Amino acid sequence: MNLVLMGLPGAGKGTQAAKIVDKYGIPHISTGDMFRAAIKEGTELGIKAKSFMDAGNLVPDEVTIGIVDERLNKSDCDKGFLLDGFPRTVAQAEALESILSKSERSIDYVLNINVDKEQLMERLTGRRICKQCGATYHVIFNPPSEEGVCNKCGGELYQREDDNEETVKTRLEVNIEQSKPLLKFFEQKGYLRNIDGNRDIDDVFKDIDRLLGGLK
Repeated sequence: MNLVLMGLPGAGKGTQAAKIVDKYGIPHISTGDMFRAAIKEGTELGIKAKSFMDAGNLVPDEVTIGIVDERLNKSDCDKGFLLDGFPRTVAQAEALESILSKSERSIDYVLNINVDKEQLMERLTGRRICKQCGATYHVIFNPPSEEGVCNKCGGELYQREDDNEETVKTRLEVNIEQSKPLLKFFEQKGYLRNIDGNRDIDDVFKDIDRLLGGLK
């Protein structure tokens, strides 16, 4: 099964990806992991990517697409893959189709985990981190025993600057606008499957599992 995973920050992509990988045994491939592996292996494209990253620049599409091509043609992807963080644009999506068509493959589903903006705000702004040991809490979903105090070491809990309401709201709005053309493209191609992510983690996975079961 050849899958693309989409969803806004806080939608629970990482959690669902782990469940999909665990049940179906396909590799979870994120853009960051691909870059790190290519750089570590010292491939020609990895060296090129590193030069852009070291200069603080975005890695251009042709390099990113080349790295994706190399990764998807490795033997662990023979039975499928779960792509996360790629494609980000319609041009990249078209390139992905082209990469797959060379080996007579295609995208089976684009799983888009939908969560209400208000709930995403709640999830993303509720994180608290211990200043001493780095333990992570959430004021609603995983609160400490004593407000503002770490259970593990008694250290003070704080909210990261990029977790404040204004920053999170801006980040979500940017992501929503950037993803619109891509979601439209996938919908027109017939790949898109919207998953209701406003529910319990296991209920969300049941929907995904039911859908993927038909690909076996």
